[in-house]
Amino acid sequence: MLGVGQQFPAYSLQATVSTDLRTAFTTITNEDYAGNWKVYFFWPLDFTFVCPTEIAAFGKLNTAFADRDAQVLGGSVDSHFVHLAWRKDHPDLRDLPFPMLADLKHELCNALGILDPNLGTAQRATFVVDPNGIIRFVSVTDLSVGRNPEEVLRVLDALQTEQLCPCNWKKGEDTIKV
Repeated sequence: MLGVGQQFPAYSLQATVSTDLRTAFTTITNEDYAGNWKVYFFWPLDFTFVCPTEIAAFGKLNTAFADRDAQVLGGSVDSHFVHLAWRKDHPDLRDLPFPMLADLKHELCNALGILDPNLGTAQRATFVVDPNGIIRFVSVTDLSVGRNPEEVLRVLDALQTEQLCPCNWKKGEDTIKV
């Protein structure tokens, strides 16, 4: 699995960005959102149970991420058509403010090293990537355990200080002075 300090891989994927069939799909590449931080999070499969709780939670915090010049991008190995069907079906996903990447060929998940060896789906992985495309944070949880988007936001805040941040540090608190 790629880790902190490594370059996030190049990619070009179909993404679902709305529930309106006329505007639902677009292609997104690693070159989009240039100059911004990026928060990539992957889930195993659409139409499951833990995944929509996380996706909706990232959606609720989207403005907070955007205020920090960070673009949220979610994804799985499902197709963009399946993403669209799920968004239309699940009330918590209909108005998502960020793209759902469709890594149908598993290219990005393979490049990141996050394909689950038993299921062949994406692992529940999160990457925070700086504006230069360098991975600055990685987290992977068991498929049965949802992640905490507020913790991802806290880590982003800490990374953006470019300072030493103590355990449980929150935005606005003192950093460590050496």
